[in-house]
Amino acid sequence: MVAGWFAGDGDDFHLLGTRCSVCASVFFPREDAFCRNPGCPGGSELVEVPLSRRGRVWSYTDGRYRPPSPYVSDPELSWEPYALIAVELECERIVVLGQAVPGVTVADLAVGMEVEVVPGVLNEDEGTTWTTWHWRPTGVTA
Repeated sequence: MVAGWFAGDGDDFHLLGTRCSVCASVFFPREDAFCRNPGCPGGSELVEVPLSRRGRVWSYTDGRYRPPSPYVSDPELSWEPYALIAVELECERIVVLGQAVPGVTVADLAVGMEVEVVPGVLNEDEGTTWTTWHWRPTGVTA
């Protein structure tokens, strides 16, 4: 689990960003040191904010090849392609990247489609499950 990037579970699961108290810019991944907006007159107070759970597909593509090191994966297992989605969060005026839920392919996606953030599994071993986020088209269960 990436500490500080998301919180909650189930219907309460949401990504966490930060908002500049001076210019109101929102950042994800979070920023804790200074405002990254070059037009901000010096915001250094950043407040944690929950991001919208739903957004619209801004763009998408598929990951067909196993990423190179330092990505960790079992070389004995076959590589499974996945859909990568850029989601526009209208209220925050940002675009957040993430994988689609397993089973959703690029053929299932369209620009402008509504999606929601849900918890996903990044990796598991005998004693630990590492959580991440996935984007799921609204109306899809699983």
